[in-house]
Amino acid sequence: MSAYRHAPLSIGHDHREPPGISRKCSDAVRHIFGHYIPYLLVNSPKSDGDTSSLKGARWQLRSIWKLSTALVLVWMLALWWGEIGIFRSSITGCDWHYWEKWPDGAAPHRMVLVADPQLVDPHTYPGRPWPLSTITRHHTDYYMRKSFTIIQDLLDPKTVFFLGDLFDGGREWLPPGTSGSDPRWRNYGEDYWIKEYKRFGNIFFNEWLRRARAGLHRDHRKILAGLPGNHDLGLGSGIKIPVRRRFNAFFGDGNSIDVIGNHTFVSLDTVSLSAKRQQDSATGRQGEGSNHEIWGPVEEFLENLKSEKSRVVNRAVRMQNDKAENDLMFHEVVGVRDPHVSKYVHTASRFEGSMPSVLLTHVPLYRAKDTACGPLRERSPPSTKPSTDGEYLEKDPGNAIRVEYGFQYQNVLTPDISKEIIDKIGDVQSVFSGDDHDYCEVLHRGYTSPSGGIREITVKAFSWAMGVRRPGFLLLSLWNPLDETDSAINQSSEDQDSNFAHQQHQTIQTHLCLLPNQLSIFIRYIILLVITLFALLVRAARARNNIDNDVNKTFTNGHVLPFTTKSKPATPAPAHDSSTASANQSHPNGLAIRSTAGRIRGTSPYSFPGTTTKDRAMKSYSDDSLHDDPLDERWGRGRSHDEDDDHPKRKSAAGSSLGRAWREFRRSVLLVGFPVGIWWIYLAGKF
Repeated sequence: MSAYRHAPLSIGHDHREPPGISRKCSDAVRHIFGHYIPYLLVNSPKSDGDTSSLKGARWQLRSIWKLSTALVLVWMLALWWGEIGIFRSSITGCDWHYWEKWPDGAAPHRMVLVADPQLVDPHTYPGRPWPLSTITRHHTDYYMRKSFTIIQDLLDPKTVFFLGDLFDGGREWLPPGTSGSDPRWRNYGEDYWIKEYKRFGNIFFNEWLRRARAGLHRDHRKILAGLPGNHDLGLGSGIKIPVRRRFNAFFGDGNSIDVIGNHTFVSLDTVSLSAKRQQDSATGRQGEGSNHEIWGPVEEFLENLKSEKSRVVNRAVRMQNDKAENDLMFHEVVGVRDPHVSKYVHTASRFEGSMPSVLLTHVPLYRAKDTACGPLRERSPPSTKPSTDGEYLEKDPGNAIRVEYGFQYQNVLTPDISKEIIDKIGDVQSVFSGDDHDYCEVLHRGYTSPSGGIREITVKAFSWAMGVRRPGFLLLSLWNPLDETDSAINQSSEDQDSNFAHQQHQTIQTHLCLLPNQLSIFIRYIILLVITLFALLVRAARARNNIDNDVNKTFTNGHVLPFTTKSKPATPAPAHDSSTASANQSHPNGLAIRSTAGRIRGTSPYSFPGTTTKDRAMKSYSDDSLHDDPLDERWGRGRSHDEDDDHPKRKSAAGSSLGRAWREFRRSVLLVGFPVGIWWIYLAGKF
């Protein structure tokens, strides 16, 4: 009696509140996500001190966290570098201060030239299947939008000029009522072109407008995209007038004069001018009179160019000095027939000097065959090393732009048209062109120029889908200061800084800025992906071997009863046993003492009939470590422990080892891929 005097009392049965709605939701979520992220939801089963069944699960939990965390961190760093870091590093390396050589105190006008964005569309890769075509399109847009945004953030140019070929198939998306020669594009028309225009705006115009609205453009800035290319309109006699009118309506006239940084930039629609002397596709005629409606407006612009250039320059200079933009009229009433109306005009001051002229054209000027392009050309670098003074060969077939033409393309202008352009513009200092997709720098010595030749730079394509591994753009730094009398300061070699003067009238400095090699970035991603999958596969194989070893130990070390020995029926307790008798005894306080002898030692009131603690350890291990469905045990569909002598449990564990390894591999891939995917979406959403 005294042995039970201080024993805890049992008052009724153990009462627990039923689970609430929050507990049910928690269990449901845990059950769902347990199939995908099982290692985050591992619970230690009650094993009455037997922890051998938990070794495999604990090892998996530790290894998956160590390996997956390391892989996630590596991927996050690699994605940040491949999507943002390498772009910022490449563009930061082109900062103006690294290559400008102006004297102290100079305030140059800084601008960017972008050539051949050529938005990828069905015309670019006609035979490329889906979804590869869609992926190419979206990623080239993403590449250019990201690059242009970082250019605005880091370089902050005041002016951006596009050198044509804004679209790839723009000439093929015909307006209503216009007939085309290629039946493949009949289903594409005006509506598709409008979508492409909006797409171009999303890449380039939106970022420019965003910065303007945010007040980041503190002074007058320009973005000009009116210069057409052969992929926008066609070339020569292949141009259709409705296509050109549509392009000019949305982007502006292809022939224009802009005064920027005290330089006169002349944009010329040379793809239309190339129709001069070509055979008329409609009439079959060839000569000055053929295709006049195509090249006539450009010719008229050239005829009036010098006078128009003088007017535009005078207007720009007056605006810089806060003077009247145009000639003013006296406020007096005059007769309609007064022959001396001109005496009432107040003539504004005139700019007597001249500003250097810069020609912008999509198609490069003519040059002799095999004229070398210099060492910065990517696809075909110079075939020989430079001489002792750093000069390369002037003739190098492999390093030159090929002088040839074909359907809707022409690598260079004809000699007659090139000479006509230079003569009618006059005082051309530099020429910038596109079309070739690769960099080329030549010095035209056959044209009249104050510096002994006209330097022409063909700008690299801005898109990585245009046949160059490293796209690029051209930086221009303009400095042509005016004195108090609005005359250009004559920079003689005596008063120039010795660090930058090698020509008497140098007012333009250029620098080629290269963008990252996107294919190289993809290759690095693929290599890292292979390493990641291999590491997770090795981890899954080691996890399988660890579990197999634990299974063998569990079935052979005597911790559970052998399956070959069938359990004997329990001997019923005597009817009048001391322990039974003690059940009828009472506590001195009048409370009945609960008997513990009526229950077989080692069993639990919550266990199934005929099972022991070791049996439950076997069941817990097989369910948790071998990933059996816990519903089997819940609904009584678990495997019987009393089976034949060949240990089918062990056979089942060994036979499903590859399946377990595959499940481990699949879940670990998801555990790594899910946060990495979220991180990539975050980085891509920044542009």
